[in-house]
Amino acid sequence: MPTALDHTALIKSLPPEAKAALTARSDAAGLWHLALYLAALAACTAGIALQIPLWPLLMVPQGILLAFLFTLSHECTHQTPFRSKWLNEALGHFCALAIALPFVWFRYFHLAHHKYTNDPKRDPELEHGGRPATLPQWLRYLSGWGYWRGMGETLWRNAFGTISAPYLPERRYADMRLEARVLLALYAAALVSLIASPLILWLWIVPLLIGQPFLRAYLLAEHGLCPSVANMLENSRTTFTNRIVRFLAWNMPYHAEHHAFPNVPFHQLPAFHAITQDHLISTSNGYGEFTANYVRELAR
Repeated sequence: MPTALDHTALIKSLPPEAKAALTARSDAAGLWHLALYLAALAACTAGIALQIPLWPLLMVPQGILLAFLFTLSHECTHQTPFRSKWLNEALGHFCALAIALPFVWFRYFHLAHHKYTNDPKRDPELEHGGRPATLPQWLRYLSGWGYWRGMGETLWRNAFGTISAPYLPERRYADMRLEARVLLALYAAALVSLIASPLILWLWIVPLLIGQPFLRAYLLAEHGLCPSVANMLENSRTTFTNRIVRFLAWNMPYHAEHHAFPNVPFHQLPAFHAITQDHLISTSNGYGEFTANYVRELAR
């Protein structure tokens, strides 16, 4: 078995032509994936809107599809799902509206997470106390309460308060403020529309609340139980899962690979996995296995 390399040595070992192939972006690949995703979302939306038999059950896949727009937003922060910059920007802002994740703000939050992955003092994902350390904290995390409260506070602060974080560039403060105010105005309009029709309640609000625990369980596996070390093939987890989950998450279950080489677009991550697989340190055989291991650690 070959000697395991850390992510820096592994990337340096790749010939230039291999790097070029791995980082090639494609509008066609991104648009095809997006079309299939939106088709599934449209089918659920139509079923709920038309109130077909057993339509309330459709709110589960509807919620999962809506919540997992987070993974598209995440990819758009890296400008990788599409070759065209305007497509990445447009879809990032679309996701922002759908899941209350301000895109301009999130880009800098997420890039700081990449720079300081799993560093308890500098990773912004850990700035409010880290990942759940007790069973009650884990259940609260899965509920999505922390996400909704955090995004509400972020939107309000960006819109009307003081924008201040070491990873947020001052030159973008005005953009973040405008973005937050536009999102809050649109959400206010959506709430007012409930007076006339409850449709968005069943198509959007309730499904999002249902879908968020599925996303939380998925996201916890990305770095949960991983050590605070510099090697991205160790501080990030690759989870071996089925095609449906990989589709929903734009191949981000290959998460150690993504952190090792963020310029690799989603459709090239399986090829990059073939290169990294002998060097991965943190892996799980499915989200069930990871969750069971995490709960066992909490119960100790």
